[in-house]
Amino acid sequence: MLEETRHIKISDYDYPLPDERIAKFPLAQRDHSKLLLYKHGEVGEDVFCNLPAHLPKGALMVFNNTRVIQARMHFRKETGALIEIFLMEPAQPTDYELMFQTNERCSWLCMIGNLKKWKEGTLKRSFEINGNTLELTATVDRTKTNAVAAGGTNHWVDFAWDNAKVSFAEILEAVGELPIPPYLNRNTQESDKQTYQTVYSKIKGSVAAPTAGLHFTDKVLAALDKAGIVRDELTLHVGAGTFKPVKSTEIEGHNMHTEYVVVHRHTLENLLSHGCSAIAVGTTSVRTLESLYYMGVKLERNPQAAEDELHVCQWEPYEQEHNAAGLVIVNGTAVTVERALENLLAYLDSNCLSALHSSTQIIIAPGFDYKIVKMLVTNFHQPQSTLLLLVSAFLKGDWHKVYDYALANDFRFLSYGDSSLLVP
Repeated sequence: MLEETRHIKISDYDYPLPDERIAKFPLAQRDHSKLLLYKHGEVGEDVFCNLPAHLPKGALMVFNNTRVIQARMHFRKETGALIEIFLMEPAQPTDYELMFQTNERCSWLCMIGNLKKWKEGTLKRSFEINGNTLELTATVDRTKTNAVAAGGTNHWVDFAWDNAKVSFAEILEAVGELPIPPYLNRNTQESDKQTYQTVYSKIKGSVAAPTAGLHFTDKVLAALDKAGIVRDELTLHVGAGTFKPVKSTEIEGHNMHTEYVVVHRHTLENLLSHGCSAIAVGTTSVRTLESLYYMGVKLERNPQAAEDELHVCQWEPYEQEHNAAGLVIVNGTAVTVERALENLLAYLDSNCLSALHSSTQIIIAPGFDYKIVKMLVTNFHQPQSTLLLLVSAFLKGDWHKVYDYALANDFRFLSYGDSSLLVP
């Protein structure tokens, strides 16, 4: 299975996407977007606000409650050169919540635009918060440049500011810009601050929105509750790697980005009480839910594993021995999904934790056996992308039927585009 998946040619996951089919802005009413329905091979359509009518009563629906931060900052050098700093991942402190509460100084791993014009020295920017003038400085620590393993494209940047009463969260609100997807080919507008967030976003940390959730309104959420759908949330902070194109001919040459996840005890308990099955809202929820199984497998092998040892590596699901049902074999016994989730609950108990904090680099591609996700709400993804591979794996290769229908029936594509409900 590993070799077959590694040698998938990304060119087999291409389709024609004219620029005019990419939605540059969302609809005025989020929940009036079109909803493609794929149910057991049959394709149709509806309007997104009618989604609850297509879901089984009593099912568990899992959302990603991450919130997009204003992660893009601009500094102008005395020479006039404009330098863009794009926050990618907290470096010091590494905890997202602590980072946004930080005063006076912090460090991030960043992508830097126009780096060739910033060979040395400290960048400075002055601005006002609550009537007080602040100076923010940024310095690259070149001893830690390329500190991140995934591609070596990030740089360690130290930030400092001269007001201990102001948090880094307030600084981003004042001078940061919301990073919208590059394929929109336009500047961020004030309206994006609202429309590029889900209505249920809570936990700051993403540099891209979990866009499947953009269609939900309070009205649709209330309708889900009325329809008997159980709602739960997890957190995966979406990195810019979600837009990283697959440039290698075969997918084994593509490095997946690491993303940080938080899953609370009640979510694990809800999964167990719903037969270890869920409806996932978006590919980020998929990656988190499906990673949980492999984290639980690690605990089957080593119940005393440290939290960072639960990280799921890119090819890990494909490298292990599985039985015919797709379950991993540990010491001659198949680890069921129920067992894996129980292992995670036991881990929380033994470490007096209310939530699991870990990370995943999982690549979901044809050859992957889904363990938890039974239905998927998702947008339409870029050609030759890892997200399209994820959809193909979910539909057992039948993605063409979905995308051909969407192209032929005026669906809008990508982040601000229309939605689909996929039921294999």
